[in-house]
This record gives sequence, structure tokens and C-alpha cells, in this order.
Amino acid sequence: MIQQITYDISTLVPYVNWIYFYYAWGVGNQGSVEREKLRQEADQRLSYLDGKYHTHAVFGLFKANSDGDDVVVWREGKDHPDASMRIPFLRQQHPVGSEELNLCLSDFIRPLSSGQTDTIGVFATTVDHALESDTEDDPFSRMMAQTLADRLAEATAERMHEEVRQHYWGYAPDEHLSMQQLHAEAFQGIRPAIGYPSLPDTSINFIISDLIGMKDIGIRLTESGMMMPHASVSGFMIAHPQARYFNLGKIGEDQLHDYSLRRGIPVELARRFLASHL
Repeated sequence: MIQQITYDISTLVPYVNWIYFYYAWGVGNQGSVEREKLRQEADQRLSYLDGKYHTHAVFGLFKANSDGDDVVVWREGKDHPDASMRIPFLRQQHPVGSEELNLCLSDFIRPLSSGQTDTIGVFATTVDHALESDTEDDPFSRMMAQTLADRLAEATAERMHEEVRQHYWGYAPDEHLSMQQLHAEAFQGIRPAIGYPSLPDTSINFIISDLIGMKDIGIRLTESGMMMPHASVSGFMIAHPQARYFNLGKIGEDQLHDYSLRRGIPVELARRFLASHL
């Protein structure tokens, strides 16, 4: 099941997490006057953008099983009859607490040995390409355009994930959370994004694009898997009630070689993709 959704900006404004907007401007800890002034500027900009531009989401829900640190995605349909695709994940090297486990995202997907399939969600969100560049030629306007575009891409992911939980996947049909609870991720499951601590390898975007077709919502990938427009988000949706986020920490040479083998790329290329975590 592949689904595309287009959103009006006015629909997404309530989902914007303003904390990260203020942080991007360096006023997270400053007085309310400076923050209020920025918010007024942002609200005016959003009113201008509404109706002129939109944001976009594409996601797929796939039958899946874990196999060690990999997740095997079972693709069905006429284009991929009984075909499977492996998504390699990385395992946490140094748990925070002495009794904590070394976690991997695959731990939250039912294993092949169970004989039962599970489900994993795959998603990408973005903004209309011109939204980032529709601005006056001054530093303030350019930064306002980019920071709002980034927040709108994240808000799109938030809204999409809510709809997936309640309707498309439907594992939480009775969920009723406030915006504060949504931003605190009080819902069941997690939405780990590419480029974040548990998923540092941006080249995984090539696998995601193959599964759901990022180009269909206007996302282009660079050689390293970075997304254009810059205001884009991609990742996975996992429903396990005990699923949680974690930081991988530094990756040893043993896991680097194992990952490159599972990823199907040369070790030196994997080293380049994972340089910040070695």
C-alpha cells in the first residue's frame, strides 16, 4: 500500500513545533519579546504561503520481519510479486545504563523465526520546491523561508503519522492527543528519521525511495542520499508499544564491515556514509 497526501499549509500550522523554530534562530532561551516578534513574522509568512504552496507526504505500509539486524520487507503486487528487500540497521554500541540492552531498530519488528509477519511503515515528506526560494534577497528573509520550510516538512510528518496511526494502519484508532502530547511523542510507536542518532546513514534513502517513490512527491537524492528540497524528512514508522529512540554511539570496525556487507556496498563507501559515528 503506497499512499500520497497533499496538505494545505493552514492545516499544518497547528502541528508546527515552535520550540525548534526558536532554537534555529538562537532565541530558545531569550525573553518573550524577541520570540513574539519572530512568531508574528512567521505567522505573516505562513499566511502568505497558504494557498500558494503545499506540502506532500508519501508512505507505504509493508509486511516485514526482522532477521538479525536487518528488516526484510515483503513487497507485493504485480511489480514485485513475492519480492523482498532488506533494510540494514545498526546496533547500539554502548547502552546508557549498565542494565540497558544494545538496541537496534530491528528489535522492534517480529523476527522471521516467529513464523508471523509484522508491519513496518516507510515515509517521506517535503514542501513544494519553490517554497524555499520564494523570498526577498536578504539574510533575514532567506532564513525565515528556510526555517519555516523545515518546520512545515516536520509538521507534515507529524500530521501524516497521526493519520497513519488512527486510520491507514489503524493500530491506534481511539488516540486523542493534544499538540503538546504529539510533540512529546506520547503516542504508541516511534518515527525514526534518516540522519538522526539511530539512522545516520543517509544512503538508506535510496532504499526508501525504491520502496515508496520519493520522486513522485518531488524529492531528488544526491550521491550521498541527501534529499532536495532541503526541507524534507524521511524514515520509518514502527508500532511496537515498547519501541523507543536511542543513540548508536561510536561504531567499531567490526560493525562497519558487517554493515557494509549487509548494505551491499564497499567498506570504504560505508565508512564515508558513517564517518560521524566511527
